Amino acid sequence: MAIIKHLFIIAIVSAGGRAQLADFLFPGLAHTARSITGALASQPALQAASQASGNVLASIVNVLTAVPIAAARSLNPSVNFPSLISDSNIVDYSENFIADFNSGSRNEDVRLNVGELILKYGYPMERHKVVTEDGYILQMYRIPSNGTVVFLMHGMLGSADDYVIAGPESGMAYLLASEGYDVWLGNARGNKHSRHHTEFKSSDALFWDFSWHEIGCYDLPAMIDYALNTTEQTSLKYIGHSQGTTSFFVMASEKPEYNEKISLMVALSPVAFMTHVTAPFIKLLAPTGTLLHGLLKSIGVYEFLPDSSLTRALKQLMCGNGPVAEILCSNVLFLSVGFGFDQLNVTNLPVIFAHMPSGSSAKQFAHYGQGVLSGEFRQFDYGSTENVRRYGSSQPPKYNLSNIVAPVSLWYSEADWMSHPTDVSELYSKLNNAIDIYKVPIERFNHLDFLWAKDFKNIIYQRLRKLLTYF
Repeated sequence: MAIIKHLFIIAIVSAGGRAQLADFLFPGLAHTARSITGALASQPALQAASQASGNVLASIVNVLTAVPIAAARSLNPSVNFPSLISDSNIVDYSENFIADFNSGSRNEDVRLNVGELILKYGYPMERHKVVTEDGYILQMYRIPSNGTVVFLMHGMLGSADDYVIAGPESGMAYLLASEGYDVWLGNARGNKHSRHHTEFKSSDALFWDFSWHEIGCYDLPAMIDYALNTTEQTSLKYIGHSQGTTSFFVMASEKPEYNEKISLMVALSPVAFMTHVTAPFIKLLAPTGTLLHGLLKSIGVYEFLPDSSLTRALKQLMCGNGPVAEILCSNVLFLSVGFGFDQLNVTNLPVIFAHMPSGSSAKQFAHYGQGVLSGEFRQFDYGSTENVRRYGSSQPPKYNLSNIVAPVSLWYSEADWMSHPTDVSELYSKLNNAIDIYKVPIERFNHLDFLWAKDFKNIIYQRLRKLLTYF
């Protein structure tokens, strides 16, 4: 963490023309930072705005991420990035892996959308649209019943699909519906189900000017109100994963009146404080996230586009070579948040890959990166001048977690790259009504296992079922 912060200072000082100060403080790294800054300035990506947006994004990211990588290796040559594929995190994956993956590729579910999947497995399905206060048109899916409303919210790069693509034996939406719950599946602005606006097109810059702050302040309230009004109920149970927890903490802090509409909030892999995050994608972009976001805006790139050029550098650092690496590391979500082999259902991977990533704004990644640097859970940092204009102070305001009075259950694990136990503990200490904190007792249980673990029903759902019944 100190390495990244030091490098960020160097990069800013060097780019800002104070080279003598940088040379004095960090003579070796200052030269590296200036070299990379020069490379950035000479990038064809910045000279040809007509270049394809995916290549533009890849060119900029490749240069910017070279800064923290170079710094880490200069200050500590032994520093290692987490490895997705190594001798320590797999048992046997070669021939069996390829055979299982190829077998799964023939699954019809690869070609079916979320609505078709729900109907295929014998459940009723409804589509609903709601318009947010700021004009985004969001699509929700519902597996209707007369039972208690349970609202499921996905993470970054995810969608409603996340809760059904594990199939009827393990998909959370199916399991809840089979228990008689009225299941609502949310979709945040910008994902593949919610790419419309009353004024803007998805190709417009203003459409993508949001982070998870706006999802919490506008999307969740609109969808929750719609579900409650439709069912004529006064409260619901909320289950979120990853960014689905972040956006909830934003909503319940900024709009505390919504606490009374939540009878229970279950946070699977909660993400708020990120000081100890180990996800390489977030950590590498953290020092340059705001700068990167500004550069992308200046050349007309607003959506996060997970093309293969963008992820090449991380693939080289973390994945190695071979067919297994090529399959797993081709998916930006797996590359970003990590995975493990212990609970990985290889046969279902083609279905997962066919349904995600589902889209997000570049600003969402930048906002998370800011949290790594600041160590705070706070609103987006636009720089001191713009912060004063927007917030009335040079620093963005922190989210007031004391406003959250709905009962919250936190679920975490040791091997989660996005939700470190120390950060979860800090969150727990700041929540006035955290009624439960649960560590999954499996050493290699990771960020995506909270959704798609082979033994999801035994590891997650059985305990979740009891908790929902109690509240």
